[in-house]
Amino acid sequence: MSSAKFGTALSLLPSALLSTKKTIFMFKSTLNKGIFIPSMVFILLVSIISVLYPEMADKILNVIKNFIFVNLNWVYVWSVTCFVIFLVYLLFSKYGNIRLGDNDSRPEHSFFSWIAMLFSAGMGIGLMYFGVAEPMQHYTSEVFGLEHYVNKAKNAQLYSFFHWGIHAWAIYGLVGLALSYFAYRLKLPLSLRSCFYPLLKNKTDGAWGNVIDVFALCSTFFGITTTLGFGVVQINSGLQFLHIVPDTSFIYQILIVGVLVSLAVISALTGVDKGIKLLSNINVILVVGLLLFVLMLGPTVFLIGSFTEGLGNYINNFFNLTFGTHVYDKAALPWFYDWTILYWAWWISWSPYVGLFIAKISKGRTIREFIVAVLVIPSLFNFIWMTVFGNSAIWFDMNIGKGALSAVAGNPDALMFQFLEYLPLSTIASFMTILIVIIFFVTSADSGIFVMNSIATKNAVKSPKWQTILWGGLLAILALLLLNAGGLKALQSMTLITALPFSIIMLLFIVSLLKALSIDQSYYDRSFSKATVPWSGRLWKERLKLIVATKDRKSVDFFIGTLVKQAFTDLQTEFAANGIVANINHHTNPVKIELEIKYDVINNFIYGVETTSKKVSNFLIDEDNLPEVQEKGAFFPIAYFGDTRESYDIQYFTKNELISDVLKHYDRFMDIVSEERNEMFVSSNSNEKAD
Repeated sequence: MSSAKFGTALSLLPSALLSTKKTIFMFKSTLNKGIFIPSMVFILLVSIISVLYPEMADKILNVIKNFIFVNLNWVYVWSVTCFVIFLVYLLFSKYGNIRLGDNDSRPEHSFFSWIAMLFSAGMGIGLMYFGVAEPMQHYTSEVFGLEHYVNKAKNAQLYSFFHWGIHAWAIYGLVGLALSYFAYRLKLPLSLRSCFYPLLKNKTDGAWGNVIDVFALCSTFFGITTTLGFGVVQINSGLQFLHIVPDTSFIYQILIVGVLVSLAVISALTGVDKGIKLLSNINVILVVGLLLFVLMLGPTVFLIGSFTEGLGNYINNFFNLTFGTHVYDKAALPWFYDWTILYWAWWISWSPYVGLFIAKISKGRTIREFIVAVLVIPSLFNFIWMTVFGNSAIWFDMNIGKGALSAVAGNPDALMFQFLEYLPLSTIASFMTILIVIIFFVTSADSGIFVMNSIATKNAVKSPKWQTILWGGLLAILALLLLNAGGLKALQSMTLITALPFSIIMLLFIVSLLKALSIDQSYYDRSFSKATVPWSGRLWKERLKLIVATKDRKSVDFFIGTLVKQAFTDLQTEFAANGIVANINHHTNPVKIELEIKYDVINNFIYGVETTSKKVSNFLIDEDNLPEVQEKGAFFPIAYFGDTRESYDIQYFTKNELISDVLKHYDRFMDIVSEERNEMFVSSNSNEKAD
């Protein structure tokens, strides 16, 4: 296209965007204008340039990318190393037991569904695309060309493990952990801006926060668009290989994108708990089935042995791989830039999207549980996958194909299907592979749509359905335009370039998390003030009678409605005499009563008492020399607090002792809120319920 036409197209962009803005915001919308409009301007501008001038855009962006990879590759190496070290430190530290949410929160999804969803979002299509291709390309690389074929095979497996293992998942894990912690622990929006709260405080709500979210939205959109574009090519290639479609022309790619994005939109409309979870669970089952199929019908003994040796080789070389820059081996530097550095940049560029999705499904997990699940389990599965598919392909190439697979190692779109031809029932396996890629395509797209809408709406609880359709439509249209014009490589280069600044942002996440976790630990470990008076043993006889008395729901409810209410009423009166407004809140089912002091800037002080129960052992019911119990359940009143610290039984308190206990907590509360470093935990955000 001529420069005149290009200029005309660009001149129409502002008016088109203005028209789009007016049209969009005429409808009921949860889109945040400060995030959505700048993001759309940048996304459309880059996409238009990539479509109209794909070669020019690719050339310019490639120059920038290559400069970064050659001169600043150490930034990626050190950044990823820091991510791994930090997460391993947290795994074994005192912070590991901190829960991503309130202290009493529990996970929303089963362990299997949780792992299935984070795996599908993080690695899905990539494993199907590179499971055979990457080991084969390392095996045939000139970098290892002078070595014996055994060493080439070992290195192929080693670097495949390295690129798809602990380091890759540490990148995703850091972003997911930071988002989960600040969103569910501190009640901040599920947004990248929230990860800077300890450093920027309330500035995260302004322009700086919008810039961070715009960056995350654009990075997510570009990453998903390029991945889906390459996924469509592989699906089309597989369908042609199986003679379902005659060729890989653009018309078939349009049909594939239309059908699959429509399915993704439908899945996204049903939400995480239905569509995304269901598809992820199905796909993990299919993936494991395909894995076992190749393992059983391929060179089984060789694969089991090579996995064992490969895992040991990976562990032995872990630190050499982590810090390796190939600076002494100039011949290997181009390979290093095109593989290791490109992978680190690619995972970093995808981390806003994958991290946000992982955070969305990880509420209620402990930090230790999160790190083990995100680092170890997916990495171990990737090692098994790369061994079964990559080493099988190398074995077939050496022993049966006589180099046939090596000859097509540079064509990853069709390599998987040609590899399956060496197995029995290859047609069935190929159909299963296409089905898995299709479902991975849909799960990547629907989780991407979900995440992009979450970023653009500042994590709105519920958005109109047309917004989901809008994101799906944009993904489909731009992916097809870029695919047809050959602009996907330019967009991929743009995505890789954005990884450099985001790696610095992620290092700041570490600083922010460490600061917050340190305060978190001391906040919940804080004991009562030394000035408070311990309980008195003066009424020990009366207390013994209470211990051995039968405690049913009615008696506990009566205790709350009389003694506790009287104590709170006396406190309310005395607080009022000191110029402080204290409210008494009554609730039923279960019966509970709260003394609450509300604030505008800091979080509210709450001391509540409610009826709760616990199961009673049969031994207690049947034993004559133990307190009499009429039923398999004992009831008692527990005190709870506004900051979700651990509750405890107060059934033996007198009225004055209860008043004293409330004052102990109020004294602790005033001591904590007076310290500047505790601002994160006492800000008014804590008064809001988490979504």
